[in-house]
Amino acid sequence: MRLQISCDDRLGIAQDVLQILRDYEIDLRGIEVDPKGKIFLNFPELEFADFQHLMPEIRRISNVKDVKTVAYMPSEREHYEFSLLLSRLPDPVLSVDAKGIVTACNDAAEQIFGDGERSINATAINDWITGYNLVRWLERQPKEPTVVQVSIGNARYFLDLIPLWVNDENQRASFAGAVITGKAQPLTAHWQGSGQADVFANILGDHALMKRLLKDAARMAELSVPLLIQGETGVGKELLARACHQAGPRSASPFLAINCAALPDNVAESELFGHGQGSLGPNTAAKKGIFEQAHGGTVLLDSVSEMSASLQAKLLRFIQEGRFRRIGEEAEVSVDVRIICSVQDDLLARVELGQFRQDLYYRLNVLSLTIPPLRERRSDIAILAEHFALQACQHLRRNLVVLSRDCRELLQRYQWPGNVRQLENVLFRAISMSENDRIEARDLQLAGGKGVSESVAIEFNDENLDSAMKKFESTILRRLYPSYPSTRQLAKKLGLSHTAVANKLREYGISKPSKRPIRS
Repeated sequence: MRLQISCDDRLGIAQDVLQILRDYEIDLRGIEVDPKGKIFLNFPELEFADFQHLMPEIRRISNVKDVKTVAYMPSEREHYEFSLLLSRLPDPVLSVDAKGIVTACNDAAEQIFGDGERSINATAINDWITGYNLVRWLERQPKEPTVVQVSIGNARYFLDLIPLWVNDENQRASFAGAVITGKAQPLTAHWQGSGQADVFANILGDHALMKRLLKDAARMAELSVPLLIQGETGVGKELLARACHQAGPRSASPFLAINCAALPDNVAESELFGHGQGSLGPNTAAKKGIFEQAHGGTVLLDSVSEMSASLQAKLLRFIQEGRFRRIGEEAEVSVDVRIICSVQDDLLARVELGQFRQDLYYRLNVLSLTIPPLRERRSDIAILAEHFALQACQHLRRNLVVLSRDCRELLQRYQWPGNVRQLENVLFRAISMSENDRIEARDLQLAGGKGVSESVAIEFNDENLDSAMKKFESTILRRLYPSYPSTRQLAKKLGLSHTAVANKLREYGISKPSKRPIRS
């Protein structure tokens, strides 16, 4: 039961109220005094007869204006408001004491940090993150906030660490721990606060293959010779081509792209090289082609392997001499452009089959970049997933969503035949159709869902034996856990102790398998 006593300020009025409670032998659970003339009491429920006698007694106290029951104490309302606010935040927020023990956290923190079997609350924060020793930072009793990069399960995050100092009545400050907020967004140079205009920052990837690719691309961007970009559908060939243009000396000039596979031969030649007045009919006006329009800049020939033999011959001559004739005209046009070509298949194989000119192939393949498929760089899936989830929420103008652990694990296992574009589309559909602030594995619609099983084979790219063995061990545990869905069953299967298996599951961020069916 809670009472609100409205009164005028008077020395000793709170003592008079407490004396009445003592006379009635009421166990006081809490008292709060509002400077605006209100006293709030919290005590156990009373029998109606006792309550009927208590109220007049309090009203008879000098300077008391009114007494009434209320549903909650002011501190309780503030607590519920704070809890509700935290629970609605899409990013993880938690508080730790000076020793690194979690004292409070919101729902997003439980979803991202937790393992599904135990709560993160009242546990050591260092049990859940790797890549940074937060307890050591707390031991230094820092005064200034800092941003650190950590790994949480299979995902990487930036954590904002805000030191918490509390002043006593004498204004002496004592260190009380820290408040931590996590950025549920992919890692880019912009979020690291570098302030540098890195045009390759939009191509997200932390895998060794992608780092090497972007490093090579940055060097090739400075050159004006032809560039051949190879990669499966959906890996981001045009995105890489645009970045190479923007990072190079031609960035102030146009970047134009044309899909060679989407245009018939007669249209493709006109689009590329233009045509003179009346050349395509009595009333047709002269038109500049893509190459003329992009003078001084860059032209991307997408799916160049689909170009017809006659068009290949004209393109070869243009590359050799820098000149061409528009359709229906005799005068030659000189144009300065950089040509970037992209292909999905093996262009050299087409040369060997006689489907593509060998001399043109070697003209186009002066520099080359090959973008690896998503299944060969699985460490980038979590980064890309968080990025596309953020983009989808912004596009749909809805609250940010959290990807559950089961959702992220399914994304990691899937083979992604459509690569990055398919991942983006899958997440956009899931977020647009979901009414919740958390995306579960069952919300994902994956084509060929039966093909999500993860191979035991692992990548070995610029890694040492220890990291490769950990990947192999993690893969085995992920495959077996659904069939042996308790740490004791799994430990018996593997011939290990229960504690050892539990520690390994926690280390690799593997949560208990969901019993809910997953729709593919």
